[in-house]
Amino acid sequence: MPYYQGVVRRVYGQYCGFARALELVGERWALMVVRDLMAGGPKRFRDLLRGLPGIPTNILAARLKEMQAAGIVRRRRLSRPNVVVYELTETGAALEASVMELGRWGAKLLGAPRRNEIITVDSLITALRSTFQPKAAKGVTIAYELSVGDITLHARIVRGRITVKPGPLPDADLSIQTGPAIRELLAGEVAPRDAVAKGLVAIRGNRKLLDLFAALFKI
Repeated sequence: MPYYQGVVRRVYGQYCGFARALELVGERWALMVVRDLMAGGPKRFRDLLRGLPGIPTNILAARLKEMQAAGIVRRRRLSRPNVVVYELTETGAALEASVMELGRWGAKLLGAPRRNEIITVDSLITALRSTFQPKAAKGVTIAYELSVGDITLHARIVRGRITVKPGPLPDADLSIQTGPAIRELLAGEVAPRDAVAKGLVAIRGNRKLLDLFAALFKI
C-alpha cells in the first residue's frame, strides 16, 4: 500500500479514473462523511460523529486525514466561535453529482428498514435532493415541511430548483408527518390518498399537494 502525501492508501494498480476515485473515496465511511458535509455544510468533528453514530472515532479521524491529504476535505478554524470545522474543498464538492446519483440508485433498492437502522437529518436531506424530479417541478413554486420521527426539515422549490434545509417551516404549503413508510409513498407502492387513510402519513394543508410531493420525489 503506497503512501500519498504521508497517508497509506489501498491502490488498484490501474491507470484509470474510476480506480483512482475509489482509491480516494472508496474506503469505508469516506463517502458517508462526504454526504454529511455536502448536506449540512462545515461540521465539527463531534458533529460528524453524532451524524454517523456507527463510526469509530479513530476511523473518522483516519478518513478525514486521508481526504485532507487528497484535497477533498479541508480543516478550517472559525474565529467566531473559536472552533475547528471540516468542509469540502472545490474538489470534494465536485462529487455532488456522483453522490446524488448513488443516492438515487440506492433509494430504489432500500426495501424495509433493517433492524437498528436509523434516519439522520443529513441522510434525509440527501434523500430528498437525490430523488427530486426536476421535470415534475417545471414551473412549480412550493414549500414543504417534512417530519420523519424526531427529524424535521423543509424543502423549497422555486421554478424547478430545490433547496433543502434542516428545521421547521411555519409558512409551508404542506406539512407532512411520517416515518420510514414515506418510502412506500415515494416508490408508488401506496397512493397518497391511501397513505393518509392508513395513517402512514399525516398532513396539514391541501391533500392534493401530497400528490405533487409524491411526484416531485418519486423513487
